[in-house]
Amino acid sequence: MPTTTLQIPTPDGPADAFAAFPDGGGRHPGVLMYPDAFGIRPVIREMAQELASHGYYVLVPNYLHRAGSTPVIEIPSYIGGEEREAVVARVMPLIMTHTREQSLTDAEAFLGFLAARPEVAPGPVGVTGYCFGGLVAVRAAAAHPERVAAVAAFHAPVAADGPETFERLTAKAHFGHAAGDVTPEALQELDLALKAAGVDHTSEIYPDTQHGFTMADTDVFDAAGLRRHWDRLLPLLRTALRTALTSG
Repeated sequence: MPTTTLQIPTPDGPADAFAAFPDGGGRHPGVLMYPDAFGIRPVIREMAQELASHGYYVLVPNYLHRAGSTPVIEIPSYIGGEEREAVVARVMPLIMTHTREQSLTDAEAFLGFLAARPEVAPGPVGVTGYCFGGLVAVRAAAAHPERVAAVAAFHAPVAADGPETFERLTAKAHFGHAAGDVTPEALQELDLALKAAGVDHTSEIYPDTQHGFTMADTDVFDAAGLRRHWDRLLPLLRTALRTALTSG
């Protein structure tokens, strides 16, 4: 599985990124993958490679690039217990100062970069994200309905910007929530907002999961939750990006 590291020009300076794509040449549908708040690290690279093995060019940008290149903060090989609390304490100020406007500026740069890659098939792309990266993914999809055909977010605060964001979403969407993050009542409220906005979506709580459940290098990892995530993400992308997959 070929991989590469990249520098993506943005108005606020270069953003480093990781890309994975199928071997053997050709052009493949693009997927923009926003990592969780802990950033690009081995587990994220492995997930990007897994997704690329299904026929996609996967671009994983460092959306906290204004604070420095990867690793923006030092991340232990296993994020749990007191170490997790310390990592969260270091990364939260960076998340809190990352604005919606910065997300949109970056999305323009990242999507433009994907469109210009010779390995990427022409046409709409998919966007997926984890934790805060899931909210950033939704922002990108809402801001670029003509470019994004599918959006997914996992254990993410997808409603943080309010229902007006959903009103601009035309992409097919899947939102996979941690049981520890969302109550059934909150899920119902979110579903009503998505329906009111006309979003073609699925939104569900993954049983017995905690925030961050997809990340195998943390103490909240849930193997069944990760499998369920792939079972939802892959069909979503395959359906929305079918033409590009076939032509690639």
